[in-house]
Amino acid sequence: MYARLIKNHVLANLTFVLVLLVGFISYQQLPRQQDPTINFNWLTIITTYPGASAADVEKSVTDVLESAIKGSPDMRFVSSNSRENVSSILVRFEDLDVRTYDKRLSDLRSDLQSVQGALPDAASDPTLVEITSGNAFPAALIAVTSLADDEHLRQAARLAEEKIEQMSGVDRVDTIALDKPELILRFNPVALEEMKITPGQLSDSLKLWFQDVSAGTMDVGNQSWLVRLVGKNSDPFIISQLPIPGLQGEVPLSRVATVERSHKKSTQDARIDGKPAILLSVLKQDNTNVIRLVEDLRAWLKEQNEISSDTGIQFKLIDDQTLPTLKAIKIMQSNAVIGLLLVLFVVWLFLGSRIALLTTIGIPFILAATFWILSATGETLNVTVLLGVVIVLGMLVDDTVVVVEAIYYRIQRGEAALIASVNAMKEISMPVTTAVLTTIAAFLPLMLLPGILGKFMKVIPMVVSLALLISLIEAFWMLPSHVSATNMTMQSPSWLQRRRIATIHWIQLKYSRLLIKALRWPKLTLLTIIIAFISAAGIMGAGLIKVDFFATDGLRLFYVNIEMPATTPLEKTMKTTLLVEQQIKKHLTSRDVRSVASYSGTMFTETEPLYGQQYGQIIVSLLPKEAHSRDVLTLIEDMREDVMKVKGANNISFLPLVSGPPSSKAISVKVRGDDYAKIKAATDSLSTILK
Repeated sequence: MYARLIKNHVLANLTFVLVLLVGFISYQQLPRQQDPTINFNWLTIITTYPGASAADVEKSVTDVLESAIKGSPDMRFVSSNSRENVSSILVRFEDLDVRTYDKRLSDLRSDLQSVQGALPDAASDPTLVEITSGNAFPAALIAVTSLADDEHLRQAARLAEEKIEQMSGVDRVDTIALDKPELILRFNPVALEEMKITPGQLSDSLKLWFQDVSAGTMDVGNQSWLVRLVGKNSDPFIISQLPIPGLQGEVPLSRVATVERSHKKSTQDARIDGKPAILLSVLKQDNTNVIRLVEDLRAWLKEQNEISSDTGIQFKLIDDQTLPTLKAIKIMQSNAVIGLLLVLFVVWLFLGSRIALLTTIGIPFILAATFWILSATGETLNVTVLLGVVIVLGMLVDDTVVVVEAIYYRIQRGEAALIASVNAMKEISMPVTTAVLTTIAAFLPLMLLPGILGKFMKVIPMVVSLALLISLIEAFWMLPSHVSATNMTMQSPSWLQRRRIATIHWIQLKYSRLLIKALRWPKLTLLTIIIAFISAAGIMGAGLIKVDFFATDGLRLFYVNIEMPATTPLEKTMKTTLLVEQQIKKHLTSRDVRSVASYSGTMFTETEPLYGQQYGQIIVSLLPKEAHSRDVLTLIEDMREDVMKVKGANNISFLPLVSGPPSSKAISVKVRGDDYAKIKAATDSLSTILK
């Protein structure tokens, strides 16, 4: 049965080519992204309450929502933050399976909907945003700049936001410094008095007119038409023609007031190279090819810059996530090529060119089949998957080399290639299978790690185990079939083959003598092994080798956070932020920096964004690291002293970003209590002690 399978060269070759072809197509179509798609079981509940103080927001919004979700099952913790105009609640669930998590999420939405009536009329409906690896960090950050902070800039940014949200793979677009449009009505008190209209009557009349009303249906002949009165309109001219009733009859609004386009009071501000700007954070959907998405964005930005070249509007890509992903793919591809060449060389050195070629082509077959299965199971090509591929590359040919050497040994002694393949399998199939399964058994427990880290690590043992299992198929079927198809013999060895046999014989003699000496002195050999083991354990215990359970590369990006006193107006925060930017740019060169953007009114942290006029932040995007480039931490230390000299801020800090799973601080201290004043005093005392 096995011999018939090996003899069927057509089946083997067709299968080999099919796997290579489909695997290559699957590899090209796999969505590229930096991290695997993981739901952190975190979510934020954001509710706006315009014009309210922090105390009013906490009392009227935050406390109501917290009471509604209090007692929800499987909730690890709830953290709330009440600021002027905004309530933010961070919720984290326990590590749940997908079905249970979706059920808890649905229950949470129901709890929030049940208390919407208890919220102030001016408050918005609570917005629930899930935090995943896909939307935790923007796929791209785009700046829309102009020479003036006017409606022309805001209109261009709104159109850009709408267009980008329609692109394939985009989840949503968050904006910074994009004020919402509004219409301002400036009434003339003298004209109102002349028309015998009070301001209250004017307001009530506008409320009645400025709404869309559905009036049911009307039958016209054999057709039924939906009747709808459209009152909402953003055109100032149309609004100015609305009839306002008074004691002297109806008059158009334009007789007593003027209507102008404007925007809401700014709660955020942004600057790029000193020019007014609006930032667009593009967040992608799960399992989206981030490289293709950024390429589409680049093409669209280029097109928009050509169209708006005469208007003063410019579009600029500040940062994107493609660099780490492209770097990881490049490393994997180069490692695969190097591995192929090394395998080809080593096998050629000991077994000859034909055996070397047949052994080496097994690596593309195994990788192609692996990518085929990954694509079929909905995985993406991310840094973690590529790490698993790099790890397994060195193991893929282990079983193949053992199998081909056993076949080669029998061919050397005169057996036909087919018979040699069958007999070799009888001898080494079980040991080879056991060796591969042992390696798989060493990796599979990593899939059982709990928490977020376990979700990140799960794909590594999966890729390794999958590739090793496929390597058994290649070693037990493809390789023997290819060897038997060559009908190779060793009856007339070449000069190079004779030299190879002589060299291998010399190595075997030297190794045999060394082995005999070790066996003659078993106690000394065992003692040497024990000393080496204890030394290795001692080096680890002494801390001479640093331990980093999930080593990650820092991104070429960092934030500089500026926290001003709580009562600081937005303009002063922006002014201080720009002073910090000046100090940062003193330490950046054209070989380091890609873009620098400053904004105030919001500050992004590792877990959630903070909103308030006292917050400022600077994002520094760096060029890809090269031989002459400085790393992120070195840059931060070089500029730290000058940045800290800027006066006016309560706190200035640096936030370098790293890829991989979210991690907590090395030391984290929390102060809890029932009295906020006492908590604040204890926090200040603790900060003084730590400083």
